[in-house]
Parts: sequence; C-alpha cells; structure tokens
Amino acid sequence: MSNSKDAVRKVLDAVKADRRTSLTAPEGKVVCDAYGIPVPKEGVAKSAADAARVASDMGFPVVMKIVSPDILHKTEAGGVVVGVKSAAEAEKSYETILANARKYKADAKIEGIQVQQMLGGGTEVIVGSITDGSFGKLVAFGLGGVLVEVLKDITFRLAPATREDALSMLDGIQAHEMLKGVRGGDPVNREALADVIVKVSQLVSDFPEIVELDLNPVFATRKDAIAADVRIVVDFNYKPRPAPRPTEEIIAAMNRIMQPKGVAVIGASAEDGKIGNSVMKNLVNGGYKGEIYPIHPKAGEILGYKAYKSVKDVPGVIDTAVFAIPAKFVAGALAECGEKKIPGAVLIPSGFAEAGAPELQAEIVEVGKKYDIRLMGPNIYGFYYTPANLCATFCTAYDVKGHAALSSQSGGIGMAIIGFSRSAKMGVSAIVGLGNKSDIDEDDLLAFFEQDPNTNLIAQHCEDLKDGRAFAEAAKRVSKKKPVVVLKAGRTSAGAKAASSHTGALAGNDKIYEDVFKQSGVIRARSLRQLLEFARGVPVLPTPKGENVLIITGAGGSGVLLSDSVVDNGLSLMQMPPDLDAAFRKFIPPFGAAGNPVDITGGEPPITYVNTVKLGLSDERIHALILGYWHTIVTPPMVFARNMVEVKKEMEAKGFVKPIVASLAGDVEVEEAAEYLYQHGIPAYAYSTELPVEVLGAKYKWARGAGLL
Repeated sequence: MSNSKDAVRKVLDAVKADRRTSLTAPEGKVVCDAYGIPVPKEGVAKSAADAARVASDMGFPVVMKIVSPDILHKTEAGGVVVGVKSAAEAEKSYETILANARKYKADAKIEGIQVQQMLGGGTEVIVGSITDGSFGKLVAFGLGGVLVEVLKDITFRLAPATREDALSMLDGIQAHEMLKGVRGGDPVNREALADVIVKVSQLVSDFPEIVELDLNPVFATRKDAIAADVRIVVDFNYKPRPAPRPTEEIIAAMNRIMQPKGVAVIGASAEDGKIGNSVMKNLVNGGYKGEIYPIHPKAGEILGYKAYKSVKDVPGVIDTAVFAIPAKFVAGALAECGEKKIPGAVLIPSGFAEAGAPELQAEIVEVGKKYDIRLMGPNIYGFYYTPANLCATFCTAYDVKGHAALSSQSGGIGMAIIGFSRSAKMGVSAIVGLGNKSDIDEDDLLAFFEQDPNTNLIAQHCEDLKDGRAFAEAAKRVSKKKPVVVLKAGRTSAGAKAASSHTGALAGNDKIYEDVFKQSGVIRARSLRQLLEFARGVPVLPTPKGENVLIITGAGGSGVLLSDSVVDNGLSLMQMPPDLDAAFRKFIPPFGAAGNPVDITGGEPPITYVNTVKLGLSDERIHALILGYWHTIVTPPMVFARNMVEVKKEMEAKGFVKPIVASLAGDVEVEEAAEYLYQHGIPAYAYSTELPVEVLGAKYKWARGAGLL
C-alpha cells in the first residue's frame, strides 16, 4: 500500500504548494488509480492506428477528444466524437478530429487525441465522504442523478468502513430495490460497489486532510462500478480529534467517583431551600455509608457533620466533591480539589456555556486538565448510584434499586427518570446528569457501566455527542454485552434549534446519528416514554433464539393492530406451517381464525388461552409470543394474568424460555393485571397494542446487533 500512499501524498503536496483547496480532474484520477477506485480508462493517441489500438484495449464504446492547449472549446472546434464503436471507426474519427482542429485554428499545437472509455447504462449512484465535527470521517452512499438533492436518499457509516458495513449501506437507502434491477433492468454488482465504498473510506482515513470527496455519478452495472466524475476538497489545517483516554484510565477514575469512600459538599448549608442543604440531606437520608465532609467558610458543623473551610483541611481521603456554589467561585475551589488530589468534581452550578459564559467553562476545563480531575457537568442535578446508597444530588433521595443505568443531558429529563422508575418499580443502578459535558460524557459512562456488575442495561438521553466517534466505538463494544438505548434529542431542525440554545450544542445531521447508532448496535428510542419503557422492559425479556414471532389474541381487532406493530418494529410474523395450524385449531372454536395471528375469539374460557400459549411456548419453530387479551366475563383480567404466569413458569421448568409480551384491552382492572404480568417477567401494557411490540422489537434489535441471533 505504501506506493499508493506515496502517489497520493505527491498529488496533495503539489496542491498544498499551490495553496489550492481542491484537486483538478487529472489529479483526482491519479488519487483514484492509486487506491484502486475505478475511473474511466483513458489514453492519448498520436496516430490513427494508435487510436484504434488504445480504444480496442479499453473496450468500446469510447469518446475521442482533441488535446490542445490552444483549443479551449473542444466541441465548438469539432474536436469531440462520442460513441465510437469499432477500431475502423476510431481510425476514421482520429482523421476527422485532426482535420476539424486544423480548420478551426491552423497553427494550434496538437498533443494528440484523448481516447476515453465511455460510461453509460446501469444505475447512477453516489459514493462520497464528509467530515463531521463530532464523528470525524464518514463515508456516504446514495442514489445519484438529478433527484439526489430532492430525495436526500443517502446513508452514512464511520470510516474506515468494513465490507459488511459497505454491503449494509446498499440495503440502507430507501431506493435499495432499484439496485436489484427494476422492470427488466440489470441488478448492480454489489461486490464491486461495496469495494468502491471501502476504498473511499480507507483513502479519507489515511489522508485526514481530504475533507470532502464525491464520486458522482458512479455508474453501477451488472459487471462493474465506475466513477465518472471525481471531486476532492482538501483542508490542510484539519486536525482530527485527539484519541479518547484509555478505557482503563476512565474506569479507574469513574470507579472512585461513582463509589466514593468520602464525599465533600462544597457550599454545604444548614439553611433549608439552599442547594447545598438539599445535597447534604440527600447524602444523609439516602443512606450513604461513607464519610461526608461539609465545606463552608464559617460554619463549625452542618447537620451534625464537622465543617471545614477548604477541602485541603480535611484529614481523610475525598473521592468526589459536589459543588453547590455560584459559577464564579468554582474554578478557585476546583484548584483546591486538585491540590487535595480529588479525582472527581460534580458541578451542579449553572451559569457557564449554556448561559453565555463560555470563558468560565473554559477556565474550569483548564483547571481540570492541570490537576487531572474529571468533571461532571456543569449545569446538572448531580447523580445517583444506588448500590452505594449514594444520592449526590439536590433533587429527591431515591432508593429503588435495580440494574438499569440512565443518564440525561437535561435536569428535567433526569427528574422524569426518577418519577417513572419509582412509579413503575423499575429500579435503577444509576441516574447521572451530564449537562454541559465540559468533560465526562456518554462514552465515559459507557466504559464505567460496561464493567459495573450492578448494571445490565444503559439508557442515555443526549442532545449532542461531543465526540461521536469515541461514543460509537464505546457503544459498539458495550452493546455486544449489555443493551445501550439512546434518545437523541434535536432530531428535527426545529428541535435542533432548541437544543442549540439549551446547551450550546447543535444537533448534527440526524441521518448520520441514525446510521452510526445502527452501525454501533445502539437501540434508538424515538421518545422519552420509549427510552423509559425500553430501560424497564428489555432486561426483563429473555433473548429470542430466532425471528419467528407469533400473535395469540382473543380480539380480532387487537390482532390486526398487533400485526401492524410487528411490521413497524422490524419483526417478522411467522408463516404458520400446516401441522402447527392444525394443532392450534384443536383448541379454537370453528369460527376462530387460525394462521398468524391465532384468533381464539372473545367468549373463550381461561383454558383456551392456557392451551394455545402452552403450544406456542413448546413448539421450537416459534421464537417469541405476543398476547392480545381482551376483558370478558368468562376470562377476567387477573385470572388471565395468573394463568399466563403459571404457564410461563411451568414451561420454563421444561426448558422452554421465550420472550412474551402482552397487550391488554379492557376496563380498569386490566391495569392491575398488566402490572402483575410485568412483575413476573411478561412486559404487559393496558390500552396499547404498540408499546409491548416496541419493547419486543428493541430486544430483537439488541440481539441482532450483539450477534446473538
């Protein structure tokens, strides 16, 4: 590869020496040739026989053009012939072009005649690359031609892309059917196209100064993919982001911050209604067992704890300092934390970048770097880590322990997480506020929670990703072991504007987020409610062993809506084999509908639900069950719920473990039934045919991304 790199370096050095920002077409061709990116073959002929030989070597049809520094308008001079189809035609065209050129300008200096492979036919696509502020180098693929601007049907992956990434891009555009050949048209050569994508992604990764690259159009045919036009833009001042800290280093600091032996409260207060008072109370009332050190300029003690003027006066070790003082005093107190060798600062105060004071934020970042203190915030509610009974926050003490770790960029969303978790009895291992993300961000949390034995799912709300590439690399690694759910705010341009005013963060192109999340195995939540429901439901469900989903319903109407949800969530409704159909029919009244959904009809006693669900769980061809219950006098809600839990237990004892979700339609008693089912491992929802299927769909997305299916 070194020779090809040298060839590209030579071209770029020349561009730099000329102080240009883009490459000429011939330079673009040299770069493409160096990396094996197919562009039209060309050669210069000095005689008619030469023209016939060059054209025959590259294959017909060809285009022939006069090469002369004195003839700028080639067509006007009669110096272009298109669609030359044979050697004899090439010789004849050579003579014609020469004669035309002489007639046009008798004394023109003629260097020969260019013979170029003529492209055409096939499907026009675009392969390109852009440089994003957060994600760095991305490779792009989409449909080419005139409609590209209108349809914006394009998909992105982080560069360098693997062959699998490239092939997934071909299926990742809305018009992917076009590539398979429509109405008698030829399908494209997928391998050839994927090869172009991989090579472009490698080129821009090897040469970061290439900030934009466009191959448009690329003619994709049954036999090859050739770029008709190459555009390369360079920026020699471009600096890729520095590599993130080593994971071990992140974990060492995060372990001390999240599970501290001692906590200092800077700005602790005995006065009700003060943030420093609230933090103290939460630490005490939350049941934290480590040392608590109130820091206050004058007080002797606060809430029965000895107070100190500065962290430097504290005799013991402090792992975490929670700040509850005005923004302008933070830098000074932070430097004292540095001298005390405290590894983590939790910065509750607002009044930094989000409030038009970026210089105050830059100052604390510098102090953090100087003393190697990790900063959480500023402009946050703090954080909770329930295994340590730690409520380092001014919100409300929280003690419902569980295994979901959630984070949010916004305090309001943090409070919603607390309320939902308590109400749904979900339980959490952690809730973390990230605010302005002056330092600690989503990838630091991923590294910590990945190795945290108390956490089995990570759910994150974010408005921007400071370092999208570091996030993607962490998420790709972590999501193989634990589900990672992300709610990205600012999906729409209106939402994006709100996000930028909120945290000094402009939401990136949403399509990039969508595609990179998919590439990294992240489950994307579309709403706050979805983020919370996925955090609650995904860990409850066992991992499915295959793609066949079966619906068993007592209400035909629910069956239809559940089927729609199955399609919406990328699940596949199992094709019912005849023998299984016959087996189900044994339990269903003659007017019930067999097939999938299995419609057992409304007037059935509990035993019909029991028998059909038992069959669904015991047949190895079925991998997941969706139950549609409706409230009848014959089968009341709690009778249904208890029966389903019983069947589930009985079948699990025999080794049949499958994900089951349920949709309950009925009067208010279905709420209690749904809750009972959920507490026994069946995510169930009253009055919704969408939520249960969305939760199942999320489990499937994770299992596919983690390579478990």
